Amino acid sequence: MKLDILAFGAHPDDVELACGATIAKEISMGKKVGIINLTRGELGTRGSAELRDQESIKAANILGVSVRENLGFSDGFFVNNKEHQLEIVKMIRKYQPKIVLCNAVDDRHIDHPKGSKLVSDACFLSGLLKVSTAIEGKLQEKWRPKQVYHYIQWKNSTPDFVIDVTGFMNVKVAAVKAYESQFFNPNSAEPETPITSKNFIDSIEYRANDLGRLIGVEHAEGFTSERYVAIENLDKLI
Repeated sequence: MKLDILAFGAHPDDVELACGATIAKEISMGKKVGIINLTRGELGTRGSAELRDQESIKAANILGVSVRENLGFSDGFFVNNKEHQLEIVKMIRKYQPKIVLCNAVDDRHIDHPKGSKLVSDACFLSGLLKVSTAIEGKLQEKWRPKQVYHYIQWKNSTPDFVIDVTGFMNVKVAAVKAYESQFFNPNSAEPETPITSKNFIDSIEYRANDLGRLIGVEHAEGFTSERYVAIENLDKLI
């Protein structure tokens, strides 16, 4: 299956939290979108890998993505080396996306910048003819996405561009809340973490509100780019 957009996340809920509304909007416009998780989030304080697997399927159904896979890398301990790069190259060549979305370049969790660089490097390597990969014994053709964009996560990184996601926040919030084990639950007896507070779950809405305010819309999500973002003409700006 060829995808328009392939979103990578170090953990099962990264994509939903950071760019769930953008994905929902793109899907509503007829785009085919997939999600690839690097790990199962097994080091998370709450829940379990098995539970997060179930939650990620529920979230994918809410967003309406065409495919979701998990590479099963070691949570917290995966590295940016040849072995891991080639596994991601396989996914890029398998789905041949025009655009890749991936983790923030700089963030609180160590897996986020690691995952960001790992995916970015793999996107380059995927376009090299002499990098050989195969799935089920079948050699893959080289493929390099046209664009690699990094979504914004815990830190308030300065975006290179923002997307108007007005009207799609309800889908994003529903997808995030599919991860019931991870976020605010006043009845939970499990340990508290930085993402289990009410403030954090509320921040999904107010951060999108603030970015929207800055561009004159209700809600927006921000991204950083490794290259200049080109537009066809001045009329394409909102």
